[in-house]
Amino acid sequence: MKKWIRQDASAALMFLAPSACGFALFYLIPFAMSVFDSFMDNTVDNHFTGLNNYRELLASDSFRKAASNTFYFSAVSVPLILVLSLGIAVILNKNMYLRKWLRTAYVLPLVVPVASVVLVWQILFDWNGSMNAWLSGGFGFDRVDWMKTDAARYVILVVYLWKNIGYNVILLLAGLQQIPKDYYETAQIEGAGRLRQFGGITLIYLTSTMFFVVIMSIINSFKVFRETYLIAGDYPHDSIYGMQHYMNNMFSSLDIQKLTAAATLMAGCILLIVLALFTLERQYRRFME
Repeated sequence: MKKWIRQDASAALMFLAPSACGFALFYLIPFAMSVFDSFMDNTVDNHFTGLNNYRELLASDSFRKAASNTFYFSAVSVPLILVLSLGIAVILNKNMYLRKWLRTAYVLPLVVPVASVVLVWQILFDWNGSMNAWLSGGFGFDRVDWMKTDAARYVILVVYLWKNIGYNVILLLAGLQQIPKDYYETAQIEGAGRLRQFGGITLIYLTSTMFFVVIMSIINSFKVFRETYLIAGDYPHDSIYGMQHYMNNMFSSLDIQKLTAAATLMAGCILLIVLALFTLERQYRRFME
């Protein structure tokens, strides 16, 4: 038995070695180098300055604005996309008309390049775009300069939902299909209503899937820079100026120390959030057991 375990472990390590080397070469080592650079005064002399770069970063108004906008966007978008994804997945899990076509429609944004559809979003939310023409002509509302007011935040939120909701729906739909139908039939016989079935069966058995969906949604909310950059440019409205904009501008000005310090702080915040979610999920499992 021990010999078989050793052979199996050796085979697993051999298969994992190429991926591990690639991950270390392109992700782990560059990140470790960036963390090291964040404690230096420059990339030439490498004089150790301790936490000076982080102090200057936290004292920067632009960084605080970027950090607050990023976390505000995540706090709003993640619960919203979770609720919408779960609702759509529950609907698509039933025997309804055009169910297969609707599943395909929600997955299409995952395979369409963002750059190719940004023009559509620009035309839609431009001052003379389709949205203003529809609202002013059909309902009499005043025109809104979507990308140069606080409304830009809602535009990016819609783009984020459009791009990522299909992935979450597929995951939740797969989780729903794993729940035995006998549980619902038994609960119905015992007099449980739909709301009680949803809370006592569906949510409980979707805990692991929803946990993964929340983590991926948080990570994707921090990666919304690509869409924002293509729609609004380098310096968008203050309401959508995020961490990635700040780091991109630091890279353009070759301020590597602030760039690496900001990247380290953002990675640390994401790590803390994920660890907190793991802790909550573990405690929830113990409570349910």
